[in-house]
Amino acid sequence: MHRYVMYNGRIVSADESIFKPGQLGLLSGWGVFSTLRIGRGVPFAMERHWARLCRDAELIHVDLPVNLDAVRAGFAELIRHNDAQEAVARICVFRSKGGRWEGPGTGASSDWVVLTDDLSPWPDAASLSVRANARFAASPFVGAKTLSWSANLTMYEDARREGFDEVILLNERSEVTECTSANIFAVRDGITYTPPLHSGLLPGVTREVMLSELRSSPKVQEKVLAVDDLLGAEEVFITSSTRELLPVARIGETRLTPAGEWPVMAQLRRELRDYRDRYTDAQLAGD
Repeated sequence: MHRYVMYNGRIVSADESIFKPGQLGLLSGWGVFSTLRIGRGVPFAMERHWARLCRDAELIHVDLPVNLDAVRAGFAELIRHNDAQEAVARICVFRSKGGRWEGPGTGASSDWVVLTDDLSPWPDAASLSVRANARFAASPFVGAKTLSWSANLTMYEDARREGFDEVILLNERSEVTECTSANIFAVRDGITYTPPLHSGLLPGVTREVMLSELRSSPKVQEKVLAVDDLLGAEEVFITSSTRELLPVARIGETRLTPAGEWPVMAQLRRELRDYRDRYTDAQLAGD
């Protein structure tokens, strides 16, 4: 984490004691968050991240104490303080009132904090394990990005201990959903597929951009996928705000596409970077 954080609209040192036990959302994971990529000092796709945060906050009854303009200004100030021109940022909004363990806090119904950090290095290609019954597609809260993230962190840690970079999460119908912090794509017969939301996955912002904005032909499409669909695919890759597009070389003990042979993914990655550059140029120009 970088030296400074934004807490309820003010810059404070990251080692300052700013949280209180009575802010019950911190103790129960009653809140929402989103992670953004910063390039040339601009948070990418801020509007899409904010729209998802609003949907998730309404779902779990978390009041948003600020609007998009205030959050955008807060990000800009924090980026300047941390000199975070090429970085990753996270915004968290959490409940501070309304539960059994509510105590003295800020007086607001909810509070917000923004953090920045250096970009993480990723491998050239990922290896994925598989976990059954890791998502419940019928849940009314499926796909919400809440602070109750310990199950994802535990599954990710288990995968790392087993020698994998990430883990494919299956739902109760053995359908592929996503990884713990990435969406998944497979190329079959030249067409790029990703699981639909009703399989029980989080609607990632990179995934949304790929489905709606890229100019690839044929377009990226949604389709219910099983593990066998991945194992028989011409290419498999995962996406997230911080990873962009990362190829998958191995699922379990099965080797996939030979190293360096992901032509469809490479084309999509170029298109995504072009789109991000256009977005950043427009933000810097004030459009």
